[in-house]
Amino acid sequence: MAKKPRVKLPKKAKAGDIVQVKTLASHKMETGNRKDKKGNKIPRLILNKFSCSVNGKELFGADMHPSVSANPYISFFFTAKESGKYEFKWTDDNGESIKVSKDMTVS
Repeated sequence: MAKKPRVKLPKKAKAGDIVQVKTLASHKMETGNRKDKKGNKIPRLILNKFSCSVNGKELFGADMHPSVSANPYISFFFTAKESGKYEFKWTDDNGESIKVSKDMTVS
């Protein structure tokens, strides 16, 4: 699984503000098309799902495929509506996932 991903989310925002989120996950993203030194195929192992939820409701989600680069960078915008815990989750082909949580207060 990836190392702990980096997430940039402001700590505060005003209701109605457009907020940008930036994430970076360290992961090799093995496509399953390469071969090792002995000529054996290296099994596919990619981060295939990303989601961001706030207070248990999905805010943003993405499905990733082998063409996504190693160490995927994901950036998106949303309109600030509610304060709470923003949870970011990456899942790989083995079903393993890693989560990062950030709090943001909306006034």
